[in-house]
Amino acid sequence: MSSNDPVTTLDARFSVPDARPTPWPEARQQLGEAGAYWLSTVRADGRPHVTTLMAVWHGDALYFSTGPTEQKARNLEQNQKVILTTGCNDISRGLDVVVEGRAVRVRDDGRLRVLAAAWEAKYGPSGTTRSVTAPFATPRERPAARTSPRTSSRWRR
Repeated sequence: MSSNDPVTTLDARFSVPDARPTPWPEARQQLGEAGAYWLSTVRADGRPHVTTLMAVWHGDALYFSTGPTEQKARNLEQNQKVILTTGCNDISRGLDVVVEGRAVRVRDDGRLRVLAAAWEAKYGPSGTTRSVTAPFATPRERPAARTSPRTSSRWRR
């Protein structure tokens, strides 16, 4: 664990007595290895919007993508605040990770090529074609991670 990594904490209100915070390297590994993620955005009228998508961890950021006419893209035009989650739907086991932050559109051609290769390595060629149309990043900026009783981690900016 490096000194720039988030410090995980535990919310005792929602924890079993022996619960321990999930170390950042373990949460970061989960972010990189997960196959499905859920993105929460805010519609122009203030209602929440949640959708499943693919994402890749590269460098110090989690990247996801959307087509320009999709609801999540329209939401991000108005409000860049997002929550991106991944985990397990079994209440008695698994690690859930929540990343809160601001989604920033990636426009640099060099980075887009690197991301396309990362998507293809993770999801195969069919995932690459769909995923790099409009990638966004949730870059790491001084996050703090929080864990809850069933070993979930929250990473917040």
